[in-house]
Amino acid sequence: MKDYLKTLFLYICISYTMVSVSGAVVNVLSGTKTSNSNTIIMFGLCLIASLVLSLHKLFVNFSPLLMIILQYVIVVSLCAGFLFILSFIDPISPKGWLEYFRSFTIPYIIIAAIYYYSLYAEAKNQDKMVKEIQEGKK
Repeated sequence: MKDYLKTLFLYICISYTMVSVSGAVVNVLSGTKTSNSNTIIMFGLCLIASLVLSLHKLFVNFSPLLMIILQYVIVVSLCAGFLFILSFIDPISPKGWLEYFRSFTIPYIIIAAIYYYSLYAEAKNQDKMVKEIQEGKK
């Protein structure tokens, strides 16, 4: 459990760093500014996405494609709930909802691809080690 929490914390930090730095670059290039509330929302969305991605073992009985789609639907639903609650504090325009989901989906796909590739590489490495151990016993 301790290793799981360390890994989850690492994924949250990496994803938030990637998203916030990318956002800063886009803001510099476009000449816009980000408010503190947007920064907090970015962190909340990264936290939700990292938590759901880290629960991939719950979906191990599904095909990989179905698992990815289910996780995306769950993440989008949780993010919509998060934004809905925040909209009582700071209202979100109808166009703002579309912008949030578009701004979320693109980084999510990139980060999820990196995450799943790292899982694939780790599984491939473990499979290689098991084969070496099995060959060593013969």
